[in-house]
Amino acid sequence: MEGLLTPVSQTYRKPTHHDELLEISKPIKPTASLEVDFRGSSPEEALEALKSQPSYDTLISVLEYLQKGIQGSHAFDTRKPTPQSAQIIHALVTEIVPNYWTVLKDASTEQSEGDIHLLISPLRCITGINAVLAFLRTLLKEANSDLKGLKNSHISFSLSFILELLSGILHADDDIRHIWACISSLNNQTQVRPMRQELITLFTSSKIVSLSAEAEDVCRKADQLKSDIWLSNTKLYIDWLARNVVQLIRLGGTEDDLKLCAELSARALRLGNSDILINTLITDLLFRDTDTQALFEKLLGSFPALEKRKILNLIIKSISDKYLNSIDGDNATKDVAIISAASSILKAAVGNDEAQKNNLISWLTGGSGAGIGEGYGIRRAALAVFSDDKESMITILEKSLSQFGDKLYIMHAPLLQQDAHAQVLLLSAGYVYRLAPIKLNMLLRSSSYLTAVSNRIASSQNRARFLGMVVGEALSGLVHGKETKLDFKMDEMDTEEAKWYKSLVQISDKPGPLDPLRESVALSEPMSKPKPAKSLATPTPRPGKQPAQSGFIIEEIEDGEEGEDSDLVPYAKPDSDAEDSDDDPTLVNRDKPKAPVYIRDLILYFRDTENYDKQKLALTTAPTLIRRKANYGTEVSSHADELATLLVGLQDKYELDNFDELRQQGMIAIIVAQPKKMGQWFAKTFFDGDYSLSQRASILIVLGLSGREIAGFEKSEYTSKTQFPSKMLPSKVEKHYLTSSSSNRLESSSTNLKPLPPNALDSLAQTLSQTFLAPLAAEAADAATGPDALKLSSFTSRLNSQSPSNTRGAPRPRIRAIPNTTASLIATSFFFPLTSRFQAAMHSASATTRGILFQPSLLTLYLKTLALLLHAAGPSTLALPQMTAEFWDLLLGIRGQCVGDLSITQAVLFGLMALLDVNEGDMRGLCERHGREVVESVEWVGAVFSNIRGGDVGVSGEGGEENEVKMLAAGVLIRLREAVDKYQAVLMGDLIGFT
Repeated sequence: MEGLLTPVSQTYRKPTHHDELLEISKPIKPTASLEVDFRGSSPEEALEALKSQPSYDTLISVLEYLQKGIQGSHAFDTRKPTPQSAQIIHALVTEIVPNYWTVLKDASTEQSEGDIHLLISPLRCITGINAVLAFLRTLLKEANSDLKGLKNSHISFSLSFILELLSGILHADDDIRHIWACISSLNNQTQVRPMRQELITLFTSSKIVSLSAEAEDVCRKADQLKSDIWLSNTKLYIDWLARNVVQLIRLGGTEDDLKLCAELSARALRLGNSDILINTLITDLLFRDTDTQALFEKLLGSFPALEKRKILNLIIKSISDKYLNSIDGDNATKDVAIISAASSILKAAVGNDEAQKNNLISWLTGGSGAGIGEGYGIRRAALAVFSDDKESMITILEKSLSQFGDKLYIMHAPLLQQDAHAQVLLLSAGYVYRLAPIKLNMLLRSSSYLTAVSNRIASSQNRARFLGMVVGEALSGLVHGKETKLDFKMDEMDTEEAKWYKSLVQISDKPGPLDPLRESVALSEPMSKPKPAKSLATPTPRPGKQPAQSGFIIEEIEDGEEGEDSDLVPYAKPDSDAEDSDDDPTLVNRDKPKAPVYIRDLILYFRDTENYDKQKLALTTAPTLIRRKANYGTEVSSHADELATLLVGLQDKYELDNFDELRQQGMIAIIVAQPKKMGQWFAKTFFDGDYSLSQRASILIVLGLSGREIAGFEKSEYTSKTQFPSKMLPSKVEKHYLTSSSSNRLESSSTNLKPLPPNALDSLAQTLSQTFLAPLAAEAADAATGPDALKLSSFTSRLNSQSPSNTRGAPRPRIRAIPNTTASLIATSFFFPLTSRFQAAMHSASATTRGILFQPSLLTLYLKTLALLLHAAGPSTLALPQMTAEFWDLLLGIRGQCVGDLSITQAVLFGLMALLDVNEGDMRGLCERHGREVVESVEWVGAVFSNIRGGDVGVSGEGGEENEVKMLAAGVLIRLREAVDKYQAVLMGDLIGFT
């Protein structure tokens, strides 16, 4: 049979996985464990153990081995830069933290840091922090690539662990000191130098803050953030850095330590919030003891030469804002102790450094110095530094007097700057009289004194003449006798303000002890690790004592409806609440807060940002409550600063309806209640506050609208709601006591004005522009249609076509007289602080400040605000010449910003329009005082008019903005050329030298 079958071909098949299914199963052999048995013999063994997925016990053994190296038990220290330490740190950050952080954290308690301290200690070095930041950057890239699946991804957990790790590494006041001690202990100087530079770059760059903030935002979106990360807050980070610098200075003390601290402080100033750094240095170094005061002087002496001037200006500003702005100047002897203590701080900042002395003298006598808009206390403190230095005080007096009499300075310097320099002049004159009376006598006989007083008296500005007469009489009263002293016999010299200026020459301050400031400032405590709140166990209520059982039982039997009184009326059904309609009864809030009736309650409501009901109630109640309390008691005046700070920085956390409008109305109410104080406060906040562009824009809007309301041009709807008494008679009874008259109708119509929209400044600017251009358009129409004689018949026919009965019966509308009795208040508290601080900011060394102010939208709003305030002050303002001079100089000074930006060009033209409109009744005087400005404005506006193309406005609105700018330029140009043609003889002197 086998021979019958012949093979045709043969094929060899390879075994497949399917054949394995047919085999008999065999028992699985146990795999060898990857974990390495760590014995603590070498760093290589520690690295191998970390890479082999160690157990918890093995991990603790490795960490204890590394901790012994840090303590010096063996030679290997992870904090020193070596290849092995870098690999171990990388393994700890990328492998151990994501997998073991939760376990290590649970093993740590509040009383002891436990095992988590063993993990953080090897990472508290430059290499460790850089490894954490590098891993954090990698995780952020992965998270940004897949934002949708972030909640269920391990990346969000790793990010939260790394943020907690970084916060644990940098939490104490001596972290930088320990890191620097490890670096300085290296024997190789070639390693110390780059590591030192890396230390400075790491902590003074924005790397830590920016990465932490980005990671916090990602974790917040993934709902993995249990608490806020303090490293993402720039203010908290600057405060931590400043406390580390202080600790390094106090416990170090070597020259290298001082140089390192000076470089860290100088570089940290570029991060922003420099006031926090300066305040911490002053508080923790100067206010501790005498030893730390010497360290403060050494620290400032170690700064680079270019940074010393900046540090001195920051110290001056910090002292003024924190201690001296509250000094009102009514009683010069009342605040002597505080001013002497502030002078001691400046004395320590200047020391024996001649460059710093020159910087302080330059601040007192410079063109943009002397603390524009600040209280006079900082000038007293600065001059007290030189109370025993005769040569420096004479230099200050001579420079101040020379500048005080300069014609260009009188014409163009801001008013607040002239006031500050006049105070410096009078204070320094008093010191010179006490130190060298002969020198002051010779100075009053010199030409500089006579020229200064003569130029001041010859000025056309009332304030300039007033300052000249005050200085003349005060200095003459020191040197000459009662019979020969200078006396202008003017009523202005008998006012309280004039007497206060004259009394400045009698003030004498000296640097004194720091105790008054030390008592008012709580020393900053070291930042401790935040502890979780302890859970308080709720005590179980004990059962009440049962009454003793007796054999008798008393049973109360209630009667039915028979005993009820039929005269009792049941309560009405309460009104339905919107929240009662919720399907879930657990969501109904029965414990609603009541509307605040006191200013302190209103402040507490604003501070409680986690309560929606309180935030809404505070916003809706603030405008009415502030206006109601304005003239009753001192609630508003005592808490105005705090309330304004809360309103300016308030955020729309709950997306409330009309949030911006209610917030603005609250700020307007504060300014209307305290205009003299809060107008200057808001102007200072606009320039110095740490706020966003939108918040600064809201400050400008509030200043403009409140200025018009104070002047009587606008009336808020909240005014009628705040009138006392709060309870009125019923309408049926009230009508018998009211008489209907036209005046009442006018008042009622004014009280029904609606609140202004958020863009009210733009609407007001457009309205004023139309009012300015309307007469010009009418004249142009008359010129185009023919002479007036030909239009007499048409006018007569229109007059005759009107019905006599209708004309006689219709009441003539009465023109509402707007009393503008607060023009001087608008000038001194609103207009001048804005213009003077802008001039100072333009000459400021801070590029950030200039960059913010020259934002096109903010600059446009700023110019429109000034124009509206000038218009609100009106032509009857006594300070109108000074307001005109400052505003015109400011407008011409920012012409370069108009190139390529129509919005700024329109704002400048609107400012010129308001300026010409207010000075319309005195165009001759305007040409006499500001001839050069008139000619320059004609040339510039003519160039703007010819360079703007304009065009027809189509359906899509094309050419609309260009047409508005061109029309406004045409109106301004016509007014200016009319003045030039009419007063050519007056302008001839200025035209001769104009090119």
